[in-house]
Amino acid sequence: MNGSIVQLLASERLNGDNYAAWKSNFNTILVVDDLRFVLIEKCPQTPALNANRASGEAYDRWIKANEKARVYILASMSDVLAKKHESLATAKKIMDSLKGMFGQPEWSLRHEAIKYI
Repeated sequence: MNGSIVQLLASERLNGDNYAAWKSNFNTILVVDDLRFVLIEKCPQTPALNANRASGEAYDRWIKANEKARVYILASMSDVLAKKHESLATAKKIMDSLKGMFGQPEWSLRHEAIKYI
């Protein structure tokens, strides 16, 4: 991990109350580090032994990016949350779990935003 990413991860550790700010910060990290695709794209199938090189490279890229994103997520949350989520295999599964725990429905966010206008 480079220094600026470590600083961003440490600056806003997820504790539950700060989910919206943490998620925004974390999405920035994923975009900057070209890892966001693991939250959107499914893992390519494990390439067959006789598969072409491109499919093997796509699979390897996804696996490495997912592992890096998982490490970033787990490192940027409280120890209790990290322990709860460390067994999940993909960054997407972790993010979906966190959204279920702390995310607000869109209508609720809109209501909150309109309240201050």
